Amino acid sequence: MVNFTPLFRPETVAVIGVSTRSDLHPANVIYNKLHLRYPLRVFAVNPKGGRLRNETVYRRLSEIPEPVDLAVIAARADHVPGILEACIRNRVGGATVISGGFAEIGRTDLQERITEMAREAHLPFVGPNCLGIYVPGKLDTFFLPGERLVRPEAGNVALVSQSGGVLVDQMVKFAGQGVGLSLGVSIGNKAMVRELDLLEYLAADESTDVIAFYVEGFGPGEGRRFAQQASRCSKPVVVLKAGKTSEGSRAVSSHTASLAGDHRVFSAVMAQHGIAEANNEYELVSFCEALSCYPRTIEGKVAVVSVSGGHGVLASDACAAHGLRVPELGRDVQEDIQKDLSDSVKGIASLKNPVDLTGSALDDDFAAAVAALSRSEDIDCIILLLLPYSPGITSDLGARLSHIYLQTGKPLVAYVPHVEKFRMLIEGFELNRVPVSSSIEGAVLMVEAMKRCRPC
Repeated sequence: MVNFTPLFRPETVAVIGVSTRSDLHPANVIYNKLHLRYPLRVFAVNPKGGRLRNETVYRRLSEIPEPVDLAVIAARADHVPGILEACIRNRVGGATVISGGFAEIGRTDLQERITEMAREAHLPFVGPNCLGIYVPGKLDTFFLPGERLVRPEAGNVALVSQSGGVLVDQMVKFAGQGVGLSLGVSIGNKAMVRELDLLEYLAADESTDVIAFYVEGFGPGEGRRFAQQASRCSKPVVVLKAGKTSEGSRAVSSHTASLAGDHRVFSAVMAQHGIAEANNEYELVSFCEALSCYPRTIEGKVAVVSVSGGHGVLASDACAAHGLRVPELGRDVQEDIQKDLSDSVKGIASLKNPVDLTGSALDDDFAAAVAALSRSEDIDCIILLLLPYSPGITSDLGARLSHIYLQTGKPLVAYVPHVEKFRMLIEGFELNRVPVSSSIEGAVLMVEAMKRCRPC
C-alpha cells in the first residue's frame, strides 16, 4: 500500500509557487494559512527567492534545511514536471498538485508525463486540478482564505471528492449538521492517487469510521473494482455519483476529464455490494451523520414517536417512500408503554405506531415510550419527532433519551427544528452520539442509510 502519511500527517510542508508581489496568489493563500494557523514547519519556494512576511523564500527545494514531507505545488502547469523532478531528487514524501491545465483541457500528454514520473519514483501525489487536503486542526492546502471557510470539527467521517467546490460545500453542510471530518480530500483529475487507493488507506485509518465519496467517473472497469473493494471494507461506504444524465456526463468530461459511465449500471452494482448511494448532497450528509453514529445494518422496522399526529403521518409516508416499515405495535408493547405514561396522557395517547403522545406529553412520557420500544424485538430503530414548543418538554429531554439508547443499544434518530433556542436539546443528543436532523425527511434518510449500507 502507498505510504500516505506524508500527505495526510506531514510535519514539514513546502509551498511551491509563492509570489513576493501578490498575497492573492493561490500559493500565498496556502502558505500564509499554514504558516499562521497550523502546527507545521512551512517553507516558501520560488525560483527568484526573496522574503515573504520576514521569512526566507527558498529558490529551490534543496536549499530547505530539513527533509520535506509534503510539497504543495501551485505553479503553472508547464513548470510542474520540473518541480516534481526536484521533489523526487530531494526525497519529498508526497505532493499535492493544485495547478490546473492538464487533462481537463485536453493536455493528457502533460498529465501522463507527471504521473509516469511520480509512479516510477513512488512519489504519491493528489491532483492535479484540485484543492488538495484538509485535516481538521492539522492541515489545509485549499487556496481559499481561512476566514471564508466553514470548517467541520474533527470527527470520524472521511470525504473524498473529485470536485473541490463540492467538497467545500459539503464541509459547510457537515458543519451545520454537527458532522465531524477525519479527512477531506479533493482529488481533481486523480492522475495518480485515486478512489481505490484512498479506500484502501481509509479502511485501515483508525480515525475514520465512515468513508464517503463524491465521484464524477471511473476508468474502464474501475467502478466494479471499487464496488468489490468497498464491499470488503469493514466500514460503511457512501457514494454520491455525478454525471447521471447525458448533460451531466458531458459536464463531467470538461471538469475532470473523467468517464461518467452508465449510471443505471453503476447504481445496480452499488446496491448489489451494499454501498449506500446518495441521490444528492442532502442525502450524503444525512447518510454520513447516521452512519458516523451507527455503523451497522438494520432491517428497517421503525417506530415513530411524536407529540403531533400530523408529523407522525408525514414520517410514516416518508418511511414507506424509502422502503422502511412502520409496523403496528403488538398489544404487549402498547401495554408496556401505557403502564408508565403520565395520567394526563394515558387516556388520549395513540400507541399503535406512530406513537402519538399528544401535545400534553411530558419528558417522562417520551422516556416511557422509548424505553418500551427499545425492549421490543419487533422494532430495530426509533424516530423521535420532537417539537420543543410543546409545554411539557424540557431541554434535558435529548440527554435523557440518549441515555436509554446507551443502555439498550437500540438506535434513535431525532427530528428537532434547528433553531438556536433549542440548541441545548439538540446537544443533549449529539453529545451522546445520537444523530439529529432539522427535517423529518432527513431523519428518515438517516434510518434508510442504516438499512442500505451493509458493512461486512
